[in-house]
Amino acid sequence: MKWLDGRELADFIKERQAREVRRMRQTEKKAPVLLILKDSDNPVIEVYVRMKRRYAEDIGAVVAVRTVATGRLVEEIEKANADGGVQGMIVQLPILQPELTDEVCDQIAPEKDVDGLGSRAAYDSATATAVNYLLAGHGLDLAGKKIAILGYGKLVGRPLAKMWRASGYDVTVFRSKDKEWLDKALPQFDVVVSATGVAGILQPEMIKPHAVVVDAGTASENGVIVGDASQALVARNDVVITPAVGGVGPLTISALFDHLLRATIK
Repeated sequence: MKWLDGRELADFIKERQAREVRRMRQTEKKAPVLLILKDSDNPVIEVYVRMKRRYAEDIGAVVAVRTVATGRLVEEIEKANADGGVQGMIVQLPILQPELTDEVCDQIAPEKDVDGLGSRAAYDSATATAVNYLLAGHGLDLAGKKIAILGYGKLVGRPLAKMWRASGYDVTVFRSKDKEWLDKALPQFDVVVSATGVAGILQPEMIKPHAVVVDAGTASENGVIVGDASQALVARNDVVITPAVGGVGPLTISALFDHLLRATIK
């Protein structure tokens, strides 16, 4: 088995970013500031907020976190859009009223939308970018491969499908509700990216030998973050797969802060 571990790649990126932030602080007398808005204390949200805070400390950037009621998110975004001291902003998903996600994210100024989730964002989705970083960093070429993306959400599936189709790759999108179809169809694919948020939806019999599996799904079970890949699939020794911890996640944060640094330089 070959692990698609994102931690070492993220460390290389982090070193580069830390040098850039030191340069900004020394020559421009400023540091990148990321504002995180959230409307709940969801355990998954809290884990990712802590990870972003630690990452920012490591490279010398600044993270501010505000918890506000869902109905006040747009108001807070408008304030931050006008605040020259905030270079980047994200709404940590999911929000309590998920049907408002598109409306809320679209309020973020495109040049500050470092998660890349608004329809006018100046940056690609950070998570979709992270999947690209991960595969490229491990020397995996997608040309000529049959690719399946499970889930068509705002964070991963939708932007990744758009990105890869624009590059001319052979991409098929499935929804988590297509369970019977998944069982029959997935064994045909060389690369599977799963981002459904349904714990354990990917079972061993769905994946052919020597396939590449990227688990970009997150769910919470009893306060513990779990992925889309079942433990039985992760235990197989004839696939290339992300580990239970340290796959796409670290590189998503790296991509987010890459976008923040670009926003700060402008």
